Amino acid sequence: MTTLFRYPVFPVLPGLDQADIPEGLSRVRSIMAEPDYMDSDGDDLIKPKKLLNPVKSSRNHQDLHRELLMNQKRGLAPQNKPELQKVMEKRKRDQVLKAQKEEQEAHQKRTDLEIELMKRRETLEQLELDQHKNEEEQENTPEFVKMKSNLRRTKQEVDGQERAT
Repeated sequence: MTTLFRYPVFPVLPGLDQADIPEGLSRVRSIMAEPDYMDSDGDDLIKPKKLLNPVKSSRNHQDLHRELLMNQKRGLAPQNKPELQKVMEKRKRDQVLKAQKEEQEAHQKRTDLEIELMKRRETLEQLELDQHKNEEEQENTPEFVKMKSNLRRTKQEVDGQERAT
């Protein structure tokens, strides 16, 4: 069997000669029967119709399609991603940021001097916090307690001066 273009050409049938086939028709077309519904004189026959797609004919699908077309014309593409996809992207982004931060910390090896300076700074900050707390406590204490502590302090100072002399 030989091929002509993409379609196979059937071997010549024993009862059919090449001379019997009109020149414009191929062998395949001359062998195959023409469908009856192709004739225009068969008006009484029912012509096949394309079947309706139940999904496309549903009202929800039509509304969704109309909304998507309107959003596309306006330039509003649907940006809503599924929740799982959002969570996975966020987790991946966080992992990448964490890895970058660890890399930066590894490259920035701190010297002993820097470590000591950081410790001193932390202790100073702690002392300042304690001092602020003490000041706030003193502001919140009643007036008579403040006066009593002042009297004790002055009495101790006077006693100290008397002992010194």
